Amino acid sequence: MIEKQKLRPAQVIGPLGEPLTLDTLPPPDTTRWVVRRKAEVVAAVAGGLLTFDEVCERYGLTLEEFASWQRAIERSGMPGLRVTRIQHYRSLYTRQQKY
Repeated sequence: MIEKQKLRPAQVIGPLGEPLTLDTLPPPDTTRWVVRRKAEVVAAVAGGLLTFDEVCERYGLTLEEFASWQRAIERSGMPGLRVTRIQHYRSLYTRQQKY
């Protein structure tokens, strides 16, 4: 019987065009989440390097927190991940939805 194997890429392309591997991702004990690190983790999940559950467990994130990073990138790109600009990008997105 052939067991289902999880095929994962050895590397994926990061948000700045650089190759990302498990070794180059932010360390599991990261506490300061800058835009680049958030974007790298989202790119790792999008590319299949890690699963949604693995990211949440590895970095101690909630499902809602990680999902908000994904939505921010989809809506506004990397600038949408800036904590100081979240309210600004939310209001832009809300206005866009009205039209």
